[in-house]
Amino acid sequence: MTTWMIASAALTGCGTGSTPSGSVASGNVALDTALTAAEKQARVFTPEVMWKMGRIGSSSLSADGKEVLYALTYYNMADNKGYTSLYVMPVGDPAQARQITDNGGKDNSPAWGVNPATGETCIYFLSSRGGESAAQQLWAVQPDGTGLRRLSSVEGGITGFGVSPKGDKVWYTADVKVDSVSSADLYGMPESKALIYDDLMERHWDCWEDGSYSHIFVADLNPSATAGDGLSGAKDIMPGEAWDAPLAPYFDMGEIAWNNAGTELAYTCKKLTGYEYSMSTDSDIYLYTLADGKTRNLTEGMPGYDKYPVFSPDDSKLAWQSMERARNESDKDRLFVMNLSTGAKTYVTDGFDYNAANLKWTPDGNAIYFIAPIEATHQICRADLSAGKIDVLTAGDHDYTGFSIAFPNAAQAGSSAACGTGADEAVIVAEKTTLQMAPELFAVNVKDGKDSQITFINREIYDNVDMGTVQKRWVPTTDGKRMLTWVVLPPNFDSAKKYPTLLYCQGGPQSVVSQRWSYRWNFELMAAQGYIVVAPNRRGLPSFGQEWLDQISGDYSGQNIRDYLSAIDDVSREPWVDTERRGCVGASYGGYSTFYLAGHSDRRFKAFIAHCGMFNLESFYGETEELWFPTNDLGGAYWERPGNKVADRSYANSPHLAVNDWYAPILIITGAKDFRIPFTQSLQAFTAARAHGIPSRLVYFEDEGHQVFKPQNSLVWNKEFFGWLDKYVKR
Repeated sequence: MTTWMIASAALTGCGTGSTPSGSVASGNVALDTALTAAEKQARVFTPEVMWKMGRIGSSSLSADGKEVLYALTYYNMADNKGYTSLYVMPVGDPAQARQITDNGGKDNSPAWGVNPATGETCIYFLSSRGGESAAQQLWAVQPDGTGLRRLSSVEGGITGFGVSPKGDKVWYTADVKVDSVSSADLYGMPESKALIYDDLMERHWDCWEDGSYSHIFVADLNPSATAGDGLSGAKDIMPGEAWDAPLAPYFDMGEIAWNNAGTELAYTCKKLTGYEYSMSTDSDIYLYTLADGKTRNLTEGMPGYDKYPVFSPDDSKLAWQSMERARNESDKDRLFVMNLSTGAKTYVTDGFDYNAANLKWTPDGNAIYFIAPIEATHQICRADLSAGKIDVLTAGDHDYTGFSIAFPNAAQAGSSAACGTGADEAVIVAEKTTLQMAPELFAVNVKDGKDSQITFINREIYDNVDMGTVQKRWVPTTDGKRMLTWVVLPPNFDSAKKYPTLLYCQGGPQSVVSQRWSYRWNFELMAAQGYIVVAPNRRGLPSFGQEWLDQISGDYSGQNIRDYLSAIDDVSREPWVDTERRGCVGASYGGYSTFYLAGHSDRRFKAFIAHCGMFNLESFYGETEELWFPTNDLGGAYWERPGNKVADRSYANSPHLAVNDWYAPILIITGAKDFRIPFTQSLQAFTAARAHGIPSRLVYFEDEGHQVFKPQNSLVWNKEFFGWLDKYVKR
C-alpha cells in the first residue's frame, strides 16, 4: 500500500489547522495572535507580524501511526516570553487536533509511552509547572488530556529524559556539582564573587563553567504516580565524572538512546578535560549496561564527533553519525553501523558525498531513513544496508528538517517487512519548511516524492500578508564553477523598477543557506521591506560535496569572498537592481565577511551591518573558547607566525588591518553573553569605525549571546536593522 510521510513544523492558529479566530487560550493567558485591521490592510510582513506566528516543535507519531503529538508555542510580546502547550492531532485530520495541556508551565519534550501496569498509552513531557521559579520535572498525561500528574521531584530539576520502550524505566539528565571553582566555596566567603580556574575551558558558548556537569541518571518509573513519587532507585551512571552528557553547549537529548529491550543505554560524551577538551571534537559513543553497571567505549580510535546513537529493532546493531577529523565541526557527517556482537563497523554512506542525520531504522533492520542536505535543500533518503545503495526519496526546493516514523502494520523486528518493500504502510512525521513558509505538517508519498499540506497553522498570516518571490539562480564563480544563489524579490515585484539590494553573508562558516525558515535572519522579512535579497551558497557551505565545504578552512579571505562578489555582481546586471543602493549584512562568520568586505569591495556597498562578527583574528583566537575551531579554520595560532603559511595568510587578512579603507556607514550588533565571538570584537570594530570618522552605531544586548532570542530584543534588533538600511541604503 501507499507509504506516507508527514512533515512537521511551526504551526499557526489554535493547532487545529484552521484559521484562528483571534486569540489563543493558554491556561489563564490569552495570547493575541490575530492581525490588526491595520496589518491586514497594509499586507506587509513585519517583525510584529512574524512574532504572532505559532511555532511547532517536538512532533512525534504514536506507535500505530494514527496520531501526531507536538508542542505548539506562541509568544506574548508584553510578557517577553513564550507559552507552550501540547497537542495531539489525528494524522490527516487537523480539524480534530486537541490541546491536552494548558500553559501552567513551559511544557516541552513530549514523548509517547506506555504504562506497563495497564498497557495504556500515555504521554510524557517536561514542565516547570508550579510558578516562574519552579524547576522542570517529568509529567504524564493521557492522550485525551485527562490524568495530568507530576512524576518526579528531582532536586534542581530535570533537563531531559527518555522512557524505556517497556515503560518501566527512565533515563534523565540533571546537573551535578563535581568541582568547586567559586571563591565563596573555596574560601568560605559567601560574599566573594570570584571564579578561579586552572585550565581551559572556563567558558562555553554563553555560560561560565561553575563546576557542575550534565549527568545521566537511570531510575525505575511508575507512570501511575500522582504526587511526584514516580521515580525511584535513581542512579548516576557517571559518578564523579567532570564532563557532560549529552554534549555542551547544546545538550541535545538525541545523543542518548535506550536499546529496545530497555537493558542498555548508548550515550554521547567527550571525556576530555581542559586544554585537550578545547582543542578536540573527539566525542565517543558509550554503552552502559544496567545489569552490571559497566560502561564501554564503542567508538574508541575514531577521532572526530561520534553522536546520535540509534539501536536496530532487534538490538543487534547500532547506527550513529560520525565525523572523521577531531578539529572540524563541519566534517562530513557519515552514517556508520556497528555489529554489537562482533564490533565490526560499516561506513554506510561511503561514496555518498552528503551528510546524514535523523537516523531511523526500518522494522527488519535492513534499511535506515535519514535526512541529507543536497544543493541547498534537505531531502529524505534511505540507505539499503543489504544492497549497499542509497536512494534520495524526495526532491524540490524545500527543507525536511526532522522526522519520526511508524510502521503500524509491519511485523515485529526480524521480519522481512521493510518500508516500501512489503510493509502495508509506513508513516513518517517530519518538518517541512521553505524560505516562504514556516514549518508545517505535510503528507509525503515516498514512492513518488510528492507531498500535500495537512496543517495550516499560520494560515491567517499567509492569507493577509504578501510574500516575496524566491528565484533559484546558478552563478558562475571566478574559478569556473557554479554557485547556487537564492534571490528573494519584494512582494508585488515590478521588473520595470529599481530596488535596493542586500548581499546576505552566511555564518557558520559552514552552515548551508537552504530553504530554512528563520525567525532571526528572515529573507521574506527583508524582502517585505522593499529589498532584493541575494543569498549565495558560497564556498564553505554544505550540500555541494565535501570539497566545496572544506575549501573555506584556512582561506577565509579567499575564494568564498570572491564568491560573494560574484553573486552580487551577477544579480546586479539585472535592470531591476539599483547598484547605487546596495547593502551588505551578516552574522558570525557573516559578520567577519561584512567587516572584511567593508575594506575590500571596491565601494560596491552603500552601508554594512555586522552581527557578532570576527574583527581582529589575533585577539579572537585568545578570546574564543573552543580552540579547535580557530586552529582548524585559521590554520593555527597567531604565535605560530612566521613559518605557518596558512596561519600567515589568515592573520594577514584580518579585517581590522583594512580599516583605513572603510568608507561606508556600519551598524555593529553584539551580545554580552557571546563567548564564541566575544563582544569585545564588536567593540574594537566600533572604536575603529568612529576613530576613522565612519558613521556607525553599536547595539549591545546585555542579556543575549551569539543570537538574539527574546521577543522584545528581537523587535529592537529588527527596528535597528531596518532603520539602518532605510537610512543609509534605501534613500
